[in-house]
Amino acid sequence: MSWIKLKTALINSINPIQLNQLFPTFAAMTKIEEVAEDAAEEGVEHKTWKGRLWGIIKIVLIIAITGGLLYYVFSKVPWAEVKYRLIHADKAWVFAAVLCYFCSMLFSSWRLLSFFKSIGLKLDYRFNLRLYFLGMCYNVLLPGGIGGDGYKIYLLHKRFKLPTKKVFWAILLDRLSGFWAIGLITVALIILIPKIDVHFGIPTGIFVVGTIIYYWVTHRFFKDYSHNFVAAHLKAIGVQSMQILVIVCLLIAQSDFHLFVTKTSPYLLSFLISSMAAVIPFSLGGGGVRDAIFLTASKQFNIAKDMAVYLSFSFYLISIVVALLGVYYVIRPSRLQEGLPANEEIN
Repeated sequence: MSWIKLKTALINSINPIQLNQLFPTFAAMTKIEEVAEDAAEEGVEHKTWKGRLWGIIKIVLIIAITGGLLYYVFSKVPWAEVKYRLIHADKAWVFAAVLCYFCSMLFSSWRLLSFFKSIGLKLDYRFNLRLYFLGMCYNVLLPGGIGGDGYKIYLLHKRFKLPTKKVFWAILLDRLSGFWAIGLITVALIILIPKIDVHFGIPTGIFVVGTIIYYWVTHRFFKDYSHNFVAAHLKAIGVQSMQILVIVCLLIAQSDFHLFVTKTSPYLLSFLISSMAAVIPFSLGGGGVRDAIFLTASKQFNIAKDMAVYLSFSFYLISIVVALLGVYYVIRPSRLQEGLPANEEIN
């Protein structure tokens, strides 16, 4: 199944009448999306030059954007300075950073499992974890392709005969819970940074009101997915907390860390902001995007540019290393579903 077919199936599986009632502009957006997807799908099915050309252009654009952003970053911060920090970082603390990132992925997989359980999809935790790492691997290896989330939707639909829209919404709401957790920690860090001259009640109030609206919308329109709402969002906090620890470990890994002890919060806030932007799929695994935002934030918070880029680039490398653990299931796909019953059913 091509990525275009899969995406078209996802769009068609969502009830447009119901969404039109929720969002007045959705009807027009859906028509435009359907026309574009139908044209693209036709191009792929008949192997027209347009379909092939678009696939090539999209991959080239993603690679070009990633390369362009990295070029911009390293034109502002000499690669030699970042390389020095990478080579001379304390290996024990770098390993601790890798371990923290791996643990964040365990939390993330566990969080997604909560949303799957909400729709009656009771997956074996081992299978869910394998599938999660395989999805991460696809995100790294297939720029502009089916993607990790798309593969999970396809495989779960094929294996358990569950409507694609149910799996789609479970994965989307899982991502939203991550944004909520980032928002929570961001508010806490804003309060701790004196340079941000704002009363703590303002960001706190905005977050509380936003959380209430977020919960109401979820409970009102996605009730089936809200059964494990609290548990899933506690796990989301766990995910982001472990990734914050990744940055802390990378900071401590530097011999001049004592110079940055009092400025840790700005680095962490910059990381959280870059994490939100890196989710947008127009670069290779967020490469370049995170670095550019870190570099921009370094000007706002008066933090060391070489340290900022070292942190963002190191995090990117660690994410790739951990994601490539999923290659094992690409090479040996039979191990992915090892231990599952022959005909597992949804309860």
